[in-house]
Amino acid sequence: MRNLLRGAHESVRRLAKFAIAEGWTLTRSNSGHLKFSKAGFTPIFTSCSPSDHRTERNTRALLRRAEVQNNSSQGMH
Repeated sequence: MRNLLRGAHESVRRLAKFAIAEGWTLTRSNSGHLKFSKAGFTPIFTSCSPSDHRTERNTRALLRRAEVQNNSSQGMH
């Protein structure tokens, strides 16, 4: 994970730690963006050096929403 996050902003490092704890896999796309993947989920992409201070919060929300949406589509609540 260390190489994936080389040069990444501290907020992106916190986001990666959160996502991995939630079972997401972290890779880098061909364009250099971070790609969060999980079986049965649509991948979520973000920049390593976001210019918007809300990026961490917004991406965490996307990851949580994906979990909720996946659980509700499987009939879990």
